[in-house]
Amino acid sequence: MDTKAEKYPPVDIPATVEAQRAYFRSGATLDISFRKQMLHKLLNGVEQWEVELSEALWQDLHKCEEEAYLTEISIVKEELRKHIRNVGKWARREKVPTPFTLFPSKSHLQKEPLGCALIIAPWNYPVQLLLAPLVGAISAGCTAVLKPSPYVPNVSRVLEEMIGTLFAPNYIKVVQGHRDTNTLLLQQRWDIIFFTGSPALGKTVMAAAAQHLTPVVLELGGKSPCIIDKSANMEISSRRIAWGKTLNSGQTCIAPDYLIIHKDVKEAFIDAWGKRIKELHGDDIFSSPHYVHMVNEKAFERVCSYIKTGKIAYGGRSNRETLCIEPTLLEDIPLDAPIMKEEIFGPVFPMIVLDDSGTTFNQKVIEFLKGKEKPLALYYFGEEEKGWEVMQNTSSGGGCINDVIMHIANGNLPFGGVGNSGMGHYHGRKSLECFTHTRPVLANSQKLDTPFRYMPYKLFAIIRKFI
Repeated sequence: MDTKAEKYPPVDIPATVEAQRAYFRSGATLDISFRKQMLHKLLNGVEQWEVELSEALWQDLHKCEEEAYLTEISIVKEELRKHIRNVGKWARREKVPTPFTLFPSKSHLQKEPLGCALIIAPWNYPVQLLLAPLVGAISAGCTAVLKPSPYVPNVSRVLEEMIGTLFAPNYIKVVQGHRDTNTLLLQQRWDIIFFTGSPALGKTVMAAAAQHLTPVVLELGGKSPCIIDKSANMEISSRRIAWGKTLNSGQTCIAPDYLIIHKDVKEAFIDAWGKRIKELHGDDIFSSPHYVHMVNEKAFERVCSYIKTGKIAYGGRSNRETLCIEPTLLEDIPLDAPIMKEEIFGPVFPMIVLDDSGTTFNQKVIEFLKGKEKPLALYYFGEEEKGWEVMQNTSSGGGCINDVIMHIANGNLPFGGVGNSGMGHYHGRKSLECFTHTRPVLANSQKLDTPFRYMPYKLFAIIRKFI
């Protein structure tokens, strides 16, 4: 579908923002019971609209019902349930210790919602990456304008219908459009902007936010390395990596982007990879009902161009009519090639082969990674102790040892990037906190007034011993 042909009805964005700001100022969103009620309403809405959302994901991405539920809908539902259970505890005023020199005062942390939020979501996980941040905004007591991606028009339409049915527009509203709409949205004054997308667009968002000193949460991407040491269990490693690389056809911000593999196990991995791909998707992946296609022709052409970069060790086929690309392993890749500089966001997997001559494999890996931008994820397969060695000497937003992607499935682990891969965290309690200002408040007594702090500091010599 040519998304440029999609026409959306005009929306008065400044008026929408002002209406939400007025609603927030009314104090309607502050009460915890109201927030719980809205979280329940969204949970019920996701359950009621689950079929429509799944069908739209199939239409736009060829994402099967099972994958739609596991990677999108179930994550949103679990996040909602966690917030419904805990919002009262997370949002309440918290007492913290006070030094005895400040007696008889007491110290507190008060959680206050930031206000009007703008949430901009990408196309690759269009349900999860729009609604999961919204859970945090509701839980914190904010209002929100939601901007889904035009590249998944069916999903975006269903989301707009669902949100419009559930909530008043002066509380939560979906705004559709292309980059001109994004530009207009970013010109407004927000209290927080939550953006998920590429590092390049993240810079645009941050520059716009700087005009109003608006705080941002940037969930970006990058080239997440997947390291395979010779101590890795090849059967388990190849299965988990093949799953992670072909999930959503590699169109995942935390997908393993490229391999760094020990020379001694390269051939064994290539053989195991081919077997795992057929186990997951059958002998003809182009007819697999569980294999997602490229989102559009532009993405298809870009990812196909990477295949020409090196020698094909496995795969290499593509189907332009269905926008489907076979999972492909590449070797002999020039390090200055575009595939090694740009986030691949597709099922093409370049391999960098290292050995342990002269120094250890891990030391070579660490030295290589230190010269790269900080990725959103880092994956290591091999002995756990060696995995921790790499983790402790490198930096990434998150990661796994002997697994891929699954750290996002634990709501007790915050999710976010670092450096070029983003800033800020969410999921679980962190979702509420990223839409919240934690205000320190000291409450003193009116009945007792200690003289120590006042001029002319008569007892300073004594007090100095304690502070």
